[in-house]
Amino acid sequence: MCGFVGYFGPVRDAGPLLEGMTAAVAHRGPDEQGYFVSAEAGLGHARLAVVGLGDGHQPMADETGSLTIAFNGEIFNYVELREDLRAKGRRFRTASDTEVVLQLYDEMGEDCLRLLNGDFAFALWDKRRRRMMLARDRMGEKPLYYGLQGGTLLFGSELKALRQHPAWQGEVDRDVLTLFLRHNYVPGPYSIYRGIAKLPPAHYL
Repeated sequence: MCGFVGYFGPVRDAGPLLEGMTAAVAHRGPDEQGYFVSAEAGLGHARLAVVGLGDGHQPMADETGSLTIAFNGEIFNYVELREDLRAKGRRFRTASDTEVVLQLYDEMGEDCLRLLNGDFAFALWDKRRRRMMLARDRMGEKPLYYGLQGGTLLFGSELKALRQHPAWQGEVDRDVLTLFLRHNYVPGPYSIYRGIAKLPPAHYL
Protein backbone atom coordinates (compact mmCIF):
# COMPACT_ATOMS: atom_id res chain seq x y z
CA MET A 1 0.00 0.00 0.00
CA CYS A 2 1.32 3.42 -1.03
CA GLY A 3 -0.22 6.85 -1.22
CA PHE A 4 0.18 9.86 -3.45
CA VAL A 5 -1.12 13.40 -3.59
CA GLY A 6 -0.85 16.34 -5.93
CA TYR A 7 -2.22 19.41 -7.60
CA PHE A 8 -2.35 21.01 -11.03
CA GLY A 9 -2.13 24.77 -10.82
CA PRO A 10 0.33 27.40 -9.57
CA VAL A 11 0.78 27.71 -5.79
CA ARG A 12 3.07 29.49 -3.36
CA ASP A 13 5.42 27.62 -1.04
CA ALA A 14 4.87 24.41 -2.99
CA GLY A 15 7.51 22.43 -1.12
CA PRO A 16 6.04 22.80 2.38
CA LEU A 17 2.56 22.38 0.91
CA LEU A 18 3.41 19.03 -0.65
CA GLU A 19 5.11 17.90 2.52
CA GLY A 20 1.91 18.59 4.44
CA MET A 21 -0.30 16.83 1.90
CA THR A 22 2.02 13.83 1.75
CA ALA A 23 2.27 13.63 5.54
CA ALA A 24 -1.50 13.08 5.60
CA VAL A 25 -1.03 9.76 3.74
CA ALA A 26 2.35 8.80 5.25
CA HIS A 27 0.77 5.82 7.02
CA ARG A 28 0.16 4.30 3.57
CA GLY A 29 3.89 4.35 2.75
CA PRO A 30 6.25 4.33 5.72
CA ASP A 31 9.42 3.47 3.77
CA GLU A 32 10.01 6.76 2.00
CA GLN A 33 8.44 10.10 1.08
CA GLY A 34 9.28 11.99 -2.10
CA TYR A 35 8.22 15.19 -3.83
CA PHE A 36 8.14 16.75 -7.29
CA VAL A 37 7.50 20.46 -7.76
CA SER A 38 7.25 22.51 -10.95
CA ALA A 39 5.77 25.88 -11.82
CA GLU A 40 2.43 24.30 -12.75
CA ALA A 41 2.09 21.05 -10.86
CA GLY A 42 3.22 19.08 -7.84
CA LEU A 43 3.30 15.43 -6.79
CA GLY A 44 3.98 13.84 -3.42
CA HIS A 45 4.44 10.16 -2.71
CA ALA A 46 4.52 7.97 0.41
CA ARG A 47 6.09 4.66 -0.52
CA LEU A 48 5.79 1.12 0.70
CA ALA A 49 8.55 -0.68 -1.19
CA VAL A 50 7.32 -3.85 -2.92
CA VAL A 51 8.88 -3.99 -6.39
CA GLY A 52 12.23 -2.38 -7.12
CA LEU A 53 13.15 -2.14 -3.45
CA GLY A 54 16.30 -0.08 -3.91
CA ASP A 55 15.60 1.92 -7.06
CA GLY A 56 11.89 2.66 -7.18
CA HIS A 57 12.01 6.13 -5.64
CA GLN A 58 8.97 8.28 -6.37
CA PRO A 59 7.79 10.53 -7.82
CA MET A 60 9.78 9.10 -10.72
CA ALA A 61 10.82 11.05 -13.81
CA ASP A 62 11.95 9.82 -17.19
CA GLU A 63 15.45 10.52 -18.49
CA THR A 64 14.43 13.82 -20.09
CA GLY A 65 12.47 15.10 -17.10
CA SER A 66 9.43 15.58 -19.34
CA LEU A 67 7.32 12.90 -17.63
CA THR A 68 6.88 12.39 -13.88
CA ILE A 69 4.69 9.79 -12.19
CA ALA A 70 3.41 9.03 -8.70
CA PHE A 71 2.18 5.44 -8.64
CA ASN A 72 0.30 3.31 -6.11
CA GLY A 73 -0.15 -0.41 -6.68
CA GLU A 74 1.41 -3.22 -8.61
CA ILE A 75 1.56 -4.17 -12.30
CA PHE A 76 1.41 -7.95 -12.54
CA ASN A 77 2.66 -8.17 -16.15
CA TYR A 78 5.37 -5.54 -15.89
CA VAL A 79 8.20 -7.99 -16.73
CA GLU A 80 6.60 -8.91 -20.05
CA LEU A 81 5.83 -5.29 -20.84
CA ARG A 82 9.41 -4.28 -20.03
CA GLU A 83 10.79 -6.91 -22.40
CA ASP A 84 8.48 -5.73 -25.18
CA LEU A 85 9.68 -2.16 -24.65
CA ARG A 86 13.32 -3.26 -24.61
CA ALA A 87 12.74 -4.98 -27.94
CA LYS A 88 11.71 -1.56 -29.26
CA GLY A 89 15.03 -0.09 -28.12
CA ARG A 90 14.02 1.39 -24.78
CA ARG A 91 16.47 1.33 -21.89
CA PHE A 92 15.56 1.02 -18.21
CA ARG A 93 17.35 2.53 -15.24
CA THR A 94 15.42 0.60 -12.57
CA ALA A 95 13.81 -2.77 -11.93
CA SER A 96 10.51 -1.21 -10.85
CA ASP A 97 7.08 -1.59 -12.39
CA THR A 98 6.65 2.17 -12.00
CA GLU A 99 9.24 2.88 -14.69
CA VAL A 100 7.46 0.43 -16.99
CA VAL A 101 4.26 2.49 -16.68
CA LEU A 102 6.22 5.68 -17.33
CA GLN A 103 7.90 4.35 -20.47
CA LEU A 104 4.76 2.65 -21.73
CA TYR A 105 2.92 5.98 -21.49
CA ASP A 106 5.77 7.65 -23.37
CA GLU A 107 5.37 5.01 -26.08
CA MET A 108 1.57 4.90 -26.31
CA GLY A 109 0.01 7.78 -24.40
CA GLU A 110 -3.22 6.95 -22.57
CA ASP A 111 -3.60 3.81 -24.72
CA CYS A 112 -1.02 2.24 -22.42
CA LEU A 113 -3.83 1.59 -19.92
CA ARG A 114 -5.28 -1.23 -22.00
CA LEU A 115 -2.04 -3.23 -21.57
CA LEU A 116 -1.69 -2.81 -17.81
CA ASN A 117 -2.74 -5.83 -15.76
CA GLY A 118 -2.73 -4.96 -12.07
CA ASP A 119 -4.25 -3.00 -9.25
CA PHE A 120 -3.17 0.61 -9.40
CA ALA A 121 -3.87 4.29 -9.33
CA PHE A 122 -1.45 6.91 -10.57
CA ALA A 123 -0.94 10.55 -11.47
CA LEU A 124 1.34 11.38 -14.38
CA TRP A 125 2.53 14.88 -15.21
CA ASP A 126 3.29 15.35 -18.93
CA LYS A 127 5.31 18.55 -19.13
CA ARG A 128 5.40 18.58 -22.94
CA ARG A 129 1.60 18.54 -23.22
CA ARG A 130 1.03 20.48 -19.98
CA ARG A 131 -1.30 17.68 -18.93
CA MET A 132 -1.91 15.87 -15.67
CA MET A 133 -3.30 12.38 -16.21
CA LEU A 134 -5.04 10.42 -13.44
CA ALA A 135 -5.88 6.73 -13.88
CA ARG A 136 -7.37 3.88 -11.88
CA ASP A 137 -7.36 0.11 -12.40
CA ARG A 138 -10.29 -1.87 -13.80
CA MET A 139 -11.53 -3.17 -10.45
CA GLY A 140 -10.96 0.01 -8.49
CA GLU A 141 -8.65 -1.64 -5.96
CA LYS A 142 -6.65 1.53 -5.32
CA PRO A 143 -8.41 4.75 -4.27
CA LEU A 144 -8.17 8.09 -6.05
CA TYR A 145 -10.08 11.28 -5.20
CA TYR A 146 -10.02 14.44 -7.30
CA GLY A 147 -11.76 17.76 -7.75
CA LEU A 148 -11.43 21.43 -8.60
CA GLN A 149 -11.11 23.76 -5.65
CA GLY A 150 -10.62 27.45 -6.30
CA GLY A 151 -9.51 26.76 -9.87
CA THR A 152 -6.86 24.20 -8.82
CA LEU A 153 -7.12 20.48 -9.51
CA LEU A 154 -6.44 18.55 -6.30
CA PHE A 155 -6.09 14.79 -6.09
CA GLY A 156 -4.86 12.08 -3.77
CA SER A 157 -5.26 8.64 -2.30
CA GLU A 158 -7.26 9.96 0.66
CA LEU A 159 -9.56 12.91 1.21
CA LYS A 160 -7.64 14.18 4.21
CA ALA A 161 -4.64 14.92 2.00
CA LEU A 162 -6.71 17.27 -0.15
CA ARG A 163 -7.79 19.15 2.96
CA GLN A 164 -4.18 20.28 3.49
CA HIS A 165 -4.22 22.44 0.33
CA PRO A 166 -5.01 26.16 0.84
CA ALA A 167 -7.54 26.06 -2.02
CA TRP A 168 -9.62 23.48 -0.13
CA GLN A 169 -13.22 24.61 0.43
CA GLY A 170 -14.64 21.56 2.18
CA GLU A 171 -18.36 22.14 1.66
CA VAL A 172 -20.38 19.06 2.60
CA ASP A 173 -22.64 17.91 -0.22
CA ARG A 174 -26.06 17.55 1.41
CA ASP A 175 -27.39 15.31 -1.36
CA VAL A 176 -24.51 12.89 -0.81
CA LEU A 177 -25.02 13.13 2.93
CA THR A 178 -28.54 11.82 2.33
CA LEU A 179 -27.06 8.87 0.40
CA PHE A 180 -24.68 8.19 3.26
CA LEU A 181 -27.51 8.11 5.79
CA ARG A 182 -29.48 5.79 3.54
CA HIS A 183 -26.69 3.32 2.69
CA ASN A 184 -24.25 3.83 5.59
CA TYR A 185 -21.46 4.58 3.12
CA VAL A 186 -20.77 7.06 0.31
CA PRO A 187 -21.32 5.34 -3.07
CA GLY A 188 -18.98 6.16 -5.93
CA PRO A 189 -18.29 8.29 -7.81
CA TYR A 190 -19.31 10.70 -5.06
CA SER A 191 -17.48 11.90 -1.98
CA ILE A 192 -18.98 13.62 1.02
CA TYR A 193 -17.61 16.95 -0.23
CA ARG A 194 -19.13 19.05 -2.97
CA GLY A 195 -16.91 19.17 -6.05
CA ILE A 196 -14.76 16.22 -4.98
CA ALA A 197 -15.28 12.79 -6.58
CA LYS A 198 -13.80 9.32 -6.69
CA LEU A 199 -12.36 8.43 -10.05
CA PRO A 200 -14.42 5.38 -11.10
CA PRO A 201 -12.72 2.02 -11.76
CA ALA A 202 -11.37 1.57 -15.30
CA HIS A 203 -11.33 5.33 -15.92
CA TYR A 204 -8.75 7.99 -16.55
CA LEU A 205 -8.94 11.76 -16.39
